[in-house]
Amino acid sequence: MHKRHIPWFAAATLILAAGLAVRGQAPAAGSASPWARGVEGQRKADLGDGTYLNPVMAGDHPDPSVLKDGDDYYLTFSSFDAYPGLVIWHSRDLVNWEPVGPALFTNVGSVWAPDLVQHKGRYYIYFPGIGATYRSNYVVWADNIRGPWSDPIDLKNTRIDPGHAVGPDGKRYLFLSGGLVAPLADDGLSLTGEARKIYDGWKYPEEWVVETFAQEGPKILTRGDFYYMVLAEGGTAGPPTSHMVVAARSKSIDGPWENSPYNPVIRTASPEERWWSKGHATLVEGPGGKWYAIYHAYENGFYNLGRQTLLEPIEWTADGWFKRSGADTARPIPKPSGPAVTHGLTLSDDFSTNKMGIQWSFYKGTAADKDRFRYENQSLVLKAKGATPADSSPLWFVCGDHAYEVEVEIDRDPGTTAGLLVFYNSRLYAGLGVSDTNLVMHRYGMERMSAKPAQIGKKVFLRLTNDRHVVTIRYSADGRTWTLFGTRMEVSGYHHNVAYDFLSLRPALYAAGAGDVRFRNFKYRALP
Repeated sequence: MHKRHIPWFAAATLILAAGLAVRGQAPAAGSASPWARGVEGQRKADLGDGTYLNPVMAGDHPDPSVLKDGDDYYLTFSSFDAYPGLVIWHSRDLVNWEPVGPALFTNVGSVWAPDLVQHKGRYYIYFPGIGATYRSNYVVWADNIRGPWSDPIDLKNTRIDPGHAVGPDGKRYLFLSGGLVAPLADDGLSLTGEARKIYDGWKYPEEWVVETFAQEGPKILTRGDFYYMVLAEGGTAGPPTSHMVVAARSKSIDGPWENSPYNPVIRTASPEERWWSKGHATLVEGPGGKWYAIYHAYENGFYNLGRQTLLEPIEWTADGWFKRSGADTARPIPKPSGPAVTHGLTLSDDFSTNKMGIQWSFYKGTAADKDRFRYENQSLVLKAKGATPADSSPLWFVCGDHAYEVEVEIDRDPGTTAGLLVFYNSRLYAGLGVSDTNLVMHRYGMERMSAKPAQIGKKVFLRLTNDRHVVTIRYSADGRTWTLFGTRMEVSGYHHNVAYDFLSLRPALYAAGAGDVRFRNFKYRALP
């Protein structure tokens, strides 16, 4: 029996919201938002009038894998460099989602496209882990979707994007990128043979403007006499018209696989559209029997929010194929009929409750990071690490708003440097830190020192506003009188096409040097 962990993170509080929607690109600065708004002003898809407006999960929720489990739906995403990772979400209507908790606690590298499945009453998540010197596919399992989840088990195959399937004889298989399939053991915890090529993909016209072929993300479903493979081609980012959803079907695991006459089933046809690089879809039967594709896309003008999750209705044809139903993903769409859970996650944090793994995670966190923090006296006490944000494993969280303000009180031990950031990766971040002697400006992933004002001691209040890519910072000695920091920063280019890593730009806290830093009363507020 493989060891399973009891999660060391508590559940988070949730949000509610309501609103309207329009067609076209993301709203310009100063325009009324078409989305519903929550208590912190966060974007919400459910418009409260029987329709929803994409995204159903705002912010960086890439490679969505959805599982229908009776009347319940569960969703997980690529967590990449965030640990704990593979956070699971729950819904009854595919539009409103509440967090359940993370399924992965051991760092096996950057976690890419997962597949969440249930087989004979047990839950599994298959996923790639891409380390600096080692890459493989892994699986975690649980007898209850809420955990505890097992340690990751190495499947010893270097292909990415595993997709689980069960043959007509009950044997289990793992589909992989590049049109490969490998046999799984009956318990689903090891591969029993070599991967073999069974599908060459769908060839799009050469003149299409795409990043690269990149046949990946196979998700398998059975319906009637057929296996359906839903996969991505065209490259994850690059030009806005790159990524696409294609499909093939077969009456056998081994093929032959027939390409859909509707390929590409979903694609961004023009950079004028609101949603770019649509891909990595999973099909799911919604409440009432209607079918949907759930997939990710970049938002026009907001690459740095990462790949957000969209829900689009599909329809089955008389000859057994599926295609788009004609819905415009930039306009309100009729909402699935199921009951709504309370949607989302409150991002403000008074640090009275442990929200690690639900809201907060460590950038490239290791097992040692779980011993770096504790909660006491309404404070998150974080042990300093490294010298700059680049090597300090900042605490960060996903947000999905075009404009927002964050604020925190920082109380440092001597010898520490601590601050408030927007953080993409170790090469690209922006914000302000405070040390014993200096204000430290972080810009382009570099540090510039200036003398610390006399009124700032070991305690400081920092406020960071990111208003449609323009970052403004203020600091205060008492939390009442604020001083504008002299440099504003433009951060629209802090994204994958510039700095790789498939991430998003996220609010973050960091503590570097030696000693402890106490963070108090973190506030998040989305702006109009």
